[in-house]
Amino acid sequence: MTAAALCFFDSHAHLDAFDEEGSLPDTLARARAAGVQRLIAIGGSASANQRAVQLARLHAGQVRAAVGFDRDEIASAPDWAAAELLLADPATVAVGETGLDYHYTPETADAQRLLFQANLDRAARFRKPVVVHTREADEDTVALLAGHARNWPGDPGRLGVIHCFTGSAALARRLLDLGYLISFSGIVTFKNAADLREVARLVPADRLLVETDAPFLAPQPHRGKRNEPGLVVHVAEALATVRNDTLQAIAELTWENATRVFGWENLHNE
Repeated sequence: MTAAALCFFDSHAHLDAFDEEGSLPDTLARARAAGVQRLIAIGGSASANQRAVQLARLHAGQVRAAVGFDRDEIASAPDWAAAELLLADPATVAVGETGLDYHYTPETADAQRLLFQANLDRAARFRKPVVVHTREADEDTVALLAGHARNWPGDPGRLGVIHCFTGSAALARRLLDLGYLISFSGIVTFKNAADLREVARLVPADRLLVETDAPFLAPQPHRGKRNEPGLVVHVAEALATVRNDTLQAIAELTWENATRVFGWENLHNE
């Protein structure tokens, strides 16, 4: 069976640039041709949130939205009233992206934690999974996500997703123990990512997701070029290799996991 005969779910893509330049219809068509029948359009700022929901409405068969405020919005006084209207929209299936990143601005840690918690509060209120970015903030990320897990009023299988995971096996185990899913991007295909591939090997089958993080982090053999949802197939291929599994099995289990965590109805019902 060819990759194009399988169904893939890109759990994390930024569609803003494609939409702005008018290339999104062609990009989505290429994704469908590659078997990528579903994707999550990621928000993270007021404009990105609005665009993600608009695109999910326009391309309802292929796109759903995530709405929230990312860590780089700490100085922008996020408009939560507007965001909550979007979170109530049926096209919105997740909160995010949000999280912590201390790599460049560790001095903003306190403000980042406050904003992250505000996102987690909305995730609990709307009972929608949270899409989490974390970099060089392991302890604070685990602490806040542990609190969220304790207070979560919804289905325990829909807590949230750690997107574009690049952390250690120890961090992965802690997050898995809390109930979160782990998503791998094109980074897992890079030649220098052997440690990350070992992490991908240990993630339970029912917690595994694939993503592009388009237009960033294009996988091998497209590294250095602009990424797009259709290339998520390369991520799935890398996981199939490292997990000694078939591409079909990876496609099916990541589809099922994404469908479950994002609460997206069965494809045949659309």
